[in-house]
Amino acid sequence: MKNIFVGNLSFNTNEDELRQMFEAYGQVDRVSIMTDRDTGRSRGFGFVEMASNEDGEKAIAALNGSQIGGRTLNVNEARPKVERAGGGGRDRGDRGGRREGGGRGRW
Repeated sequence: MKNIFVGNLSFNTNEDELRQMFEAYGQVDRVSIMTDRDTGRSRGFGFVEMASNEDGEKAIAALNGSQIGGRTLNVNEARPKVERAGGGGRDRGDRGGRREGGGRGRW
């Protein structure tokens, strides 16, 4: 299986269009375009999983630099997701009104 990153997508590109592009090079198992969790709008990138590594390599070679929706695609092998420390960036450290050591001075 080959997991492929597709970047610089037009915000109007949908998963069906992306699937059709990649199906020309082999069996596509899954397509997902990342969306903003608040607005539901495309974030301009997505992932395509292809059944065969060989087909995935052909698709990457053929589609990287191609145009869809007036934008030049960035297509390459997806890197493994890196887990972020602090629960996805929500841990902002101690920003309370007290200094370490119990001091009452101003920041």
